[in-house]
Amino acid sequence: MTAQQSSRQSSGQPVPSTGTSLPPGAQIVVRDEEWLVKNVTRTDHDGDRIEAVGISEFVRDQEAVFFTGLERTRDGAPGIELMDPAKTTLISDDSPNFRRSRLFLEAILRKTPLPQSERGLALADSFLLDSLPYQQRPAQLALSGRNLRPRMLIADVVGLGKTLEIGLTLAELIRRGRGERILVVTPQHVLEQFQHELWTRFAIPLIRLDSAGIERIQREIPAGRNPFTFFKRVIVSIDTLKNTDQYKHHLEHIRWDAVVIDESHNLINRGSLRNQLAQLLAPQTDALILASATPHNGNARSFAELIALLDPAAIRDPERYSAEDIKHLFIRRTKVSAEVREKMSGQWSDRGPSESVHCPATPAEEKIFEELAQVWLPPEGRSVSEVPLFPYTLLKSFLSSHAALSSTVETRIKTLEKKNDPDATGAELAALQRLRELTTGLAAQDSAKFTALVEQLKAIGVGPRSETRVVVFSERVQTTSFSVAASRAGRANGPTPPAAPSKTSSPRSRRRSRFGGKLPNAGVSTRLKRPARSASAGKPPWKKHASSTPRRTASDTSKRRKQHGATPPN
Repeated sequence: MTAQQSSRQSSGQPVPSTGTSLPPGAQIVVRDEEWLVKNVTRTDHDGDRIEAVGISEFVRDQEAVFFTGLERTRDGAPGIELMDPAKTTLISDDSPNFRRSRLFLEAILRKTPLPQSERGLALADSFLLDSLPYQQRPAQLALSGRNLRPRMLIADVVGLGKTLEIGLTLAELIRRGRGERILVVTPQHVLEQFQHELWTRFAIPLIRLDSAGIERIQREIPAGRNPFTFFKRVIVSIDTLKNTDQYKHHLEHIRWDAVVIDESHNLINRGSLRNQLAQLLAPQTDALILASATPHNGNARSFAELIALLDPAAIRDPERYSAEDIKHLFIRRTKVSAEVREKMSGQWSDRGPSESVHCPATPAEEKIFEELAQVWLPPEGRSVSEVPLFPYTLLKSFLSSHAALSSTVETRIKTLEKKNDPDATGAELAALQRLRELTTGLAAQDSAKFTALVEQLKAIGVGPRSETRVVVFSERVQTTSFSVAASRAGRANGPTPPAAPSKTSSPRSRRRSRFGGKLPNAGVSTRLKRPARSASAGKPPWKKHASSTPRRTASDTSKRRKQHGATPPN
């Protein structure tokens, strides 16, 4: 037997405009559609105000507000009808093996949220991914009850599967009825991949929105409606959403069940647009999941500000706190963590200790450092630039390579020329022209860092016919392109030229340069740091800093385990 409610005919009783009592959870019929009552409040002139959500086909999951004093049928009768459970009609199920009844019961069970007291994972083995206990730990932490709300920072290193950990956590929240409205905020370059992973592995559909999409929704919905209520689960680029002047009044008036912010280390800078966006979203959600492989920039106060987004009361003194104070909000594992090594033994090679290689700047580089120190970052006085952070952008570019500095200079010159205001920009343009002259014509031998890198590559056996391969990482694409060109120009015993970066490849792959050989036996990573000023020297003896990290890798690529006929990456 199955139950069928024939409410649209005459199964209930009309609700009067005053004196009614509709408890939350009651089902009503309004305008020929069925609704579930969420809340009822009394008004002075329009009867009861009923907040409801649609349950019949054409209005399912749509929220609406009705007033008993205003809803009327064509003949003037009350337009709100309370469905009477006593008038439910039982009909026989004649399907084979009572298929319809079993499907109905299965659907009801799936839609019924698990109780809040259920701490175990209900869906851990139901998705297209390897069952790795360390990837389940973030979801267990979120549901453990150690926090009043499921809020945490996932800070696992690259390659451990933060996206999968986020998806598993969201799926468990949805199963418990705590993930109806979800907002995912990611950088633009990973937005599509993030959306694809959550859909194909966890069956969580996210609608991808950009500024044009939000404007299109605003044109379709009634004036004054919040465009972020149009879809329940959305994924938006942080560069789109950080425009708080345009979307702030909408985001302030909407509640989310869960908000995910990827690459959350970009939220640290107080006063930045990204930080303002995070400060706006944090109070508007129950669950907040931040993800970053590098959440700590070395400043205790900055990291405390990031934790404060999760729980403002977690850290009493932002200058003095320990990991014990935030263990309920923070989880970080590396590839050498015990729980990771136990399950991924043989999947990754062990990395050797980092080796710092210090190399004094060349005379050509010293001239550029001198120009930056005297004109752009003077110890006393005012910088030539009206933008306080731009001189540090120039310095950071040059600490990558003179090619990166040249690109930054050219971009800034074009920006200032478009303003067409010589009085305001003349001094900065003149200083930029001097930097352009200093960087023009610099060759590979003028780069101390590149020379040191080549020597390191030779020392670990990289050569034209060597089977040793390395991967060189660079922060700037221009530095990668310069290294490619310099390698192709070549030395007789230097490394085999790396492949040029593809225009269609991902940002990470565009920053990779591969040198010679066939087998991945070793790796070198490079970075550049600015040493501290010498107090005794007349001019800043800045040196370039290169770090090489040789590591052994397997002679062939490890095979990933297969499940459901696929090969999901972890």
